[in-house]
Amino acid sequence: MRLARLSERSGVSAATIKYYLREGLLPPGRQVNATTSEYDEEHLRRLRLVRAMIQVGRMPVATVREVLGHADDDSLGRTIRLGAALWALPQVPEPDADDEHVRAAHHEVGALLDRLGWENAKQLTTISPAYRSLVVAVAAFRRLGYDWGAEQLAPYAELMHRTAVLDLDNMEEHPSDAERVEFAVLGAILNEPALQALHRLAQEEESARRYGFE
Repeated sequence: MRLARLSERSGVSAATIKYYLREGLLPPGRQVNATTSEYDEEHLRRLRLVRAMIQVGRMPVATVREVLGHADDDSLGRTIRLGAALWALPQVPEPDADDEHVRAAHHEVGALLDRLGWENAKQLTTISPAYRSLVVAVAAFRRLGYDWGAEQLAPYAELMHRTAVLDLDNMEEHPSDAERVEFAVLGAILNEPALQALHRLAQEEESARRYGFE
């Protein structure tokens, strides 16, 4: 399809598509002549992903380029490729190592990983944004006086592992490694808010069952 048709089908203006092409967010089209290129369904799929990352995920162009660069890098193994793409998403800052609550949180999260037998997660603690995010959350609980740690988190972690199994089962339905990584990135942008919404709906439902509406 020509650029005008790609714009029509995607709902993205031709000027914006040209900008994404210049920024490397979309691969070049097939050159027809000196002034015309053709695009295919892969361009349309990638364009929709880019729009979701920018509009829904509110990600800057530079971050989108980095994430998609990892997604397209077929020199990486599947686990590294997926991890690199997800780690390029916006993350929490490094917590203060001198904060006593942060030190306690590191201890509790380490104990949680031991309890769960998550050996791979233990090996990535120094570089994993997910580990860092969990430490920050646990430290905030403890700073407010709540004894929140491995014992309280373990049942939640087990539920999340079941969710991760579903995530990867769904991801593996896609034919190419690039599509699988793209699906995982899109899941981080769209499915995590959906899971959060389901969590809150479940809390509302359980609260009403236990306490009614008084």
